[in-house]
Amino acid sequence: MLQHVKYIIYRENEYYVAQCLNVDVSSFGKTIDEAVKNIKEAVELYLQDDEGLSNYHMINEALLGEAELNV
Repeated sequence: MLQHVKYIIYRENEYYVAQCLNVDVSSFGKTIDEAVKNIKEAVELYLQDDEGLSNYHMINEALLGEAELNV
């Protein structure tokens, strides 16, 4: 079954972290390409389980925002 996933990638120290928005799965890599490859693999493994598929939710549009908080 073909599933479309959306993810964000951000830098954390010397790694790029990839966070899937459709399911609660993340991965990382030393390069952006490695992080993308790893998140695809991690999500595919996660969705092989019936419980993983039941946690999948479709995301049509996504907006990445940034805000400054005074705490």
